[in-house]
Amino acid sequence: MVMATLTAPVWRRTLSPWFFPALLCLAIMVVLVLWPLTTLFYQSAVDPQTGRASLAGFRTFFQDPTYTQAFINTVRLGLTSVIGTLLLGAPLAYVVARYEFPGKSVVALLPLATIVLPDIITSQAWLMLLGNNGVVRLALEDFGIYLPSFYGWFGMSWVLILNDYTYVYIGMLAALKAIDGSIEEAAVNLGASNLRRALTVTLPVVAPALLINAMIVFTLAVDNFSIPMIVGGRVDVLSSLTYTTFLSEMGGNPTMQSVLAVVSVLLVGFVLFVQKRLVERKTYHMQQGRAPRPLKTRGLPAIFLTGTAVLFVAFSLVPATIVVLGAFTKASGPVMQYGTFTLENMERALRYAPQPIFNSLKLASVAAVAGTCFAIVASYLIVKKRMWVVSVLDYVVMLPLAISGTVLGIALIHTYNSGFIVLTGTWVIMAAAYFVRKVPFSIRSASASLYSIPDSIEEASINLGVSPVASFFKVVLPLMKPAILAAAILMWVTSLAEISATIVLYYGGMETMPIQMFRQIDAGYLAIASAYGVILMTVILVPVYLAVRFLKLDLFSSG
Repeated sequence: MVMATLTAPVWRRTLSPWFFPALLCLAIMVVLVLWPLTTLFYQSAVDPQTGRASLAGFRTFFQDPTYTQAFINTVRLGLTSVIGTLLLGAPLAYVVARYEFPGKSVVALLPLATIVLPDIITSQAWLMLLGNNGVVRLALEDFGIYLPSFYGWFGMSWVLILNDYTYVYIGMLAALKAIDGSIEEAAVNLGASNLRRALTVTLPVVAPALLINAMIVFTLAVDNFSIPMIVGGRVDVLSSLTYTTFLSEMGGNPTMQSVLAVVSVLLVGFVLFVQKRLVERKTYHMQQGRAPRPLKTRGLPAIFLTGTAVLFVAFSLVPATIVVLGAFTKASGPVMQYGTFTLENMERALRYAPQPIFNSLKLASVAAVAGTCFAIVASYLIVKKRMWVVSVLDYVVMLPLAISGTVLGIALIHTYNSGFIVLTGTWVIMAAAYFVRKVPFSIRSASASLYSIPDSIEEASINLGVSPVASFFKVVLPLMKPAILAAAILMWVTSLAEISATIVLYYGGMETMPIQMFRQIDAGYLAIASAYGVILMTVILVPVYLAVRFLKLDLFSSG
């Protein structure tokens, strides 16, 4: 009895009150990420007929030109996107960081709007402009100018580059503002020309940031589903081929869809690993707050910079304008009657077919609430606590970054299609996919504020007799409020636009707005698709505007 009374307090002291919350967070990620991913890898290496280990699927992948060409096309598309976004985003960031010109504040902020525009809206808009019956294409043909077909490499590269250059722009802008100006001044004092200074001093310093964002663009291109499916034409990439293989193998042998999914995961994982190693080897530390002052421009240089920058940014925002025009344009089937005005498209979407709107709002709300709650606890544990379970959690929560939505959807179906837990054919599995896809970004957003909260504040509360958990709710949580709101809104708007996981998980009656747009675009009904696009943009942009305008939230902070 004496031994028991002596050892019980010791046991309680060694076990942190945050151990079980951390274990619960890890269990959630195991159930929704690790287990499905393990199932996917298992099915790719097992003969479904005999149940024995078999690499027949991978042999087929390397021997069949269809699969190998899709892999090559995926890498090629990723590299094309990287090169294009670097050529657009880096110069724009340099101009914004180093020069003062009229309209600079507008030019600096407008590219961020492309982040919240869903890929499917961007694809549809450029299709309405440059597709086979596109307005711009037909107008140019009247003057004898013929553009290459928008379907295929031209269309995919065009849309991806204009859609993703903002990631390079943001990273480059942050890196340029962090440079110690005295380093560049020293190079100039030693006789270096502006070009030599840029190549030998500025470029090496910003190279890690450029590399990180280039890899982000590459993974986004590899994971993208809607752009290759809508404008890819006959060019197969891993994301589109995985989906079509999933449809052809539905109810049958799932080997090849699993193999294609595994190859996608390995490709993205390899890229992220290379990025991490290269960035770690080449990092520069310098005094912050000493960036070179922007040069003021006047006269013709100011006019040139302003005009070029505004036109470039406005050009990348064309999709939003075109979709709005299309939503209020009369259409006879697939034929758009430009120059006319109607409310029929919006009325049909809002009154006669509102279910996709309700479904999107329901799924995004569930994912945002669950994801934000999870992100609050997980980010706090990762930043503030040191336990083995938290160390494991730190790696697992970022694993979804290496998994495309289509791959995740297929993995969840294989895992929860039978057995003790059956989720396939329910809205729960769709909300779970949204949760997994978006929660890493919410964790990153919430973590940013925690690094600036001193541990001494929480420790003072505990020393005054408040329990650790109560101190978290009374002291830490109020200080995290802006980051929590930002994480919730970010998860809400990105969940609304999710399509790559939804396309394999949705069922009759649970179509979302992106799914409805995809189906209408596939059928050629661009006016109805535009109506859903306007509604989708509205429910995305209004919360973002309100958060930035009234709550003063920085939703696009790189952390």
